[in-house]
Amino acid sequence: MVTEEDKIFAKNFKIDDLSDVPAGLPPHLKLKQNRVVSKKDASVDTADAIYSGSYVSSGVDNSVKLENFYEDFKVDVISCTETDMEFDMIGIDAAFANAFRRILIAEVPSMAIEKVLIAYNTSLIVDEVLAHRIGLIPIAADPRLFEYLTENDQPNEKNTIVFKLHVKCPKGQPRLQVLTNELQWLPNGSEFLKETGGSTSNSNSNSKPKTYTSFSCSQDSLPEFADNPITPTYLDILIAKLSPGQEIELEAHAVKGIGKTHAKWSPVGTAWYRMLPEVVLLGEVEDEKAERLVKVCPQNVFDIEDMGNGRKRATVAQPRNCTLCKECIRDHDLVDLVDLRSVKNHFIFKIESTGSLPPDVIFTEAVKILEDKCERVIADLS
Repeated sequence: MVTEEDKIFAKNFKIDDLSDVPAGLPPHLKLKQNRVVSKKDASVDTADAIYSGSYVSSGVDNSVKLENFYEDFKVDVISCTETDMEFDMIGIDAAFANAFRRILIAEVPSMAIEKVLIAYNTSLIVDEVLAHRIGLIPIAADPRLFEYLTENDQPNEKNTIVFKLHVKCPKGQPRLQVLTNELQWLPNGSEFLKETGGSTSNSNSNSKPKTYTSFSCSQDSLPEFADNPITPTYLDILIAKLSPGQEIELEAHAVKGIGKTHAKWSPVGTAWYRMLPEVVLLGEVEDEKAERLVKVCPQNVFDIEDMGNGRKRATVAQPRNCTLCKECIRDHDLVDLVDLRSVKNHFIFKIESTGSLPPDVIFTEAVKILEDKCERVIADLS
């Protein structure tokens, strides 16, 4: 017979209060929540928990909270040069990491050549291909110092950069390589006459001739360019090859844009990320198996530890180098001794700049763009 005390006990009973019941998630669920496990045939546990009540039955609250984000999120810069940057983003979902990647590639602005005015071209490269090649040359100019050129705007010193290229291979000389160091910055704007397409040197008018730009002042008179002339990022990019007697004369006009419009405006050569690899030895790997494990790994993840008395043991020396190629678990004798995992909320991010901006500045600009997107969404919802 059930007494009143039994009913009260049953009503207030919680299995988590028992001393032999572990707090939080069981180990296998915790591994499933935080890791992607790479098996021999395929990776498992790749999906994230998409709703906040995924583990509520185990007493774990995995809902998204701002205070938890403040505590968990962290950025660790591993290396940073003028063109490359590697850093770790910790405590975020893959969706946020991918958002940064897409913004870096397609939405951070840069300067690129949009219009090429060809006055003379007798090289083997047709005008369209020559213009396309010149358009892909990265320009070392800070886009934050310029405005966007719209259809209703006139090209001026605030929205346009003009370069001149005039190269001729003399007869009797060997073939000439035309490199990007031949591109000459014109701080006063275009020199081609709009009426005739010729050079201003051929004009006999007393009034100022009308060209393809309307500069009110010279760009090199501006403080931001006085000691920092605008040039291509790399001065050794091959544009064309000229045979004796061939000549190229043109103007190239660079404007501000984003990679979503055309890839030439993307400020990065590439921006990519991967989850932090985690290599775990499930047992002791000794002697011949240890040597085999070290030899089979192409990334030198494992190392040999001398235990004395002629015994050797394998250790995980450089887990960050692991590319999850799975060579170590293709060996039937090693497959049960090595576990390859990836941390779901820890991303290794790499940015390679084209040279218009340093990689750390590009990432900062991407953060600002994402912040602006969030503010617009909040404003629309409020």
